[in-house]
Amino acid sequence: MRQYAAVTITTNQAAPSPVTVIRKEKTSRNSVSLSWQEPERPNGIILDYEIKYYEKEEQETSYTILRARGCNVSLNGLKPNTAYLLQIRARTAAGYGASSPSPSFQFETSPDSAFSISSESSQVVLIAISSAVAIILLTVLLYVLIGRFCCRSKSKHPDEKRLHFGNGHLRLPGIRTYVDPHTYEDPSQAVHEFAKELDASCIAIDKVVGAGEFGEVCSGRLKLPSKKEICVAIKTLKGGYTDKQRRDFLAEASIMGQFDHPNIIRLEGVVTRSKPVMIVTEYMENGSLDSFLRKHDAQFTGIQLVGMLRGIASGMKYLSDMGYVHRDLAARNILVNSNLVCKVSDFGLSRVLEDDPEAAYTTRGGKIPIRWTAPEAIAYRKFTSSSDAWSYGIVLWEVMSYGERPYWEMSNQDAVDEGYRLPPPMDCPATLYQLMLDCWQKEERNNRPKFEQIVSILDKLIRNPGSLKITANTTSRPANLLLDRSSSEVPAMGTVGDWMDGMRTLPCKEAFSGVSYSSCDTLAKTSTEDLKKVGVTIVGPQKKIVSSLKALDSHTKNGPVPV
Repeated sequence: MRQYAAVTITTNQAAPSPVTVIRKEKTSRNSVSLSWQEPERPNGIILDYEIKYYEKEEQETSYTILRARGCNVSLNGLKPNTAYLLQIRARTAAGYGASSPSPSFQFETSPDSAFSISSESSQVVLIAISSAVAIILLTVLLYVLIGRFCCRSKSKHPDEKRLHFGNGHLRLPGIRTYVDPHTYEDPSQAVHEFAKELDASCIAIDKVVGAGEFGEVCSGRLKLPSKKEICVAIKTLKGGYTDKQRRDFLAEASIMGQFDHPNIIRLEGVVTRSKPVMIVTEYMENGSLDSFLRKHDAQFTGIQLVGMLRGIASGMKYLSDMGYVHRDLAARNILVNSNLVCKVSDFGLSRVLEDDPEAAYTTRGGKIPIRWTAPEAIAYRKFTSSSDAWSYGIVLWEVMSYGERPYWEMSNQDAVDEGYRLPPPMDCPATLYQLMLDCWQKEERNNRPKFEQIVSILDKLIRNPGSLKITANTTSRPANLLLDRSSSEVPAMGTVGDWMDGMRTLPCKEAFSGVSYSSCDTLAKTSTEDLKKVGVTIVGPQKKIVSSLKALDSHTKNGPVPV
């Protein structure tokens, strides 16, 4: 029989297609304004455009490069009456597309005489421009006065005035800030401003893959006119909903639609004008990160895991920079695609920060995921980017433990209120465990690392993989994991049996005497139920505890060690 091996290879997404349509909007003697159409096949979210231009006579020996977020640019500092050649290419997470057009787009600046007009003509032009500006200002003033007279806002938010200016909110050049949809008097206005309305006929639902808070979650396909069909995830709103449920359901789309980052789940659009009401997002083939890791336990390299963590941190840095607090960062709310790219999702619990970067958002009730939440957020219901950093430390632990439940079966009182800190997962690099401990600083939350710092730390680890070989263990990590308590001297024990005899909890001794304890193997044969009957609870996976005790027994052959 001939032997063979089957290999499955998944290529990365394609780069964007060339920009083919470029228009010259306005020309002067020293500048030109250009616009262009988005590539026919963007193949992902376009991050920016690269504009390269140079004098035609210099044949690209000297050129200038600009970058633009939108589909227009003004080129300044040009020579009068000179021909220039220009190339534009788009960039996505997959990289730059091909430069276009070919041959290069050519434009010419105006000669010096183009603006040599008479003083009489200058006065006419000046009067016309002044009149137009006066009319526009008068129109805006009347619109504002009429709006204030006819409609009194019910919102108590001090920022609402700016939210009714500039199509919903004020956008400063080069600065993107998150706008809380709950500040809109009419929430549907936020949905239509930040989310694209889709025709239900363009959506085909294939199967139900899960259930959400408001209805079913399905996988399907989206086919827009003149666009390639793509796989999508579809959240539906179940029938019989109230107006409040509809608003809360669509609020997540209003939030998600404001974000544009490779590590944030991408919103494709919403369906609000027909039933069922739907939120359509990109489809993530591997589902949630926690279940994906449990399914592939110990199958990834350290660099792969750090790459996943770096993507999550990059997405959180983007949210933090926009003044946005997630409040529910956990591995279950991270989605993974076929290329192992991790993207932050689930924005149902999130709220905006105040203008003051030190301010915190106080919740108005609702459930808090305690095992992932910072102590100050639990105690005072105040959330900041620092509390998100605490949650990121828990996500870091989840990833390195391949999806184990934080704090295992410990009660919330023991897990959080008593100041317990999770031990390092098996084979966890010491640098990553130290990062976890930095994220879990309780007293000084401002000392927790910022997401920008976390991204930088992970980048250094990726560039220096050798640093991941030093693992955190009982000798390298802090001896006292109850960080809020003073440490005490731990006696040296000769064997695990000595340790058991030295325990002051009598039920523990009775449990092991009841099964004729003689070695670590007998612990593995003792059922959790039998231990619970005498007041003993195994905290953590029993097999891993047994393996740790076996390792301790082997060390004691060379002399006593601290337990």
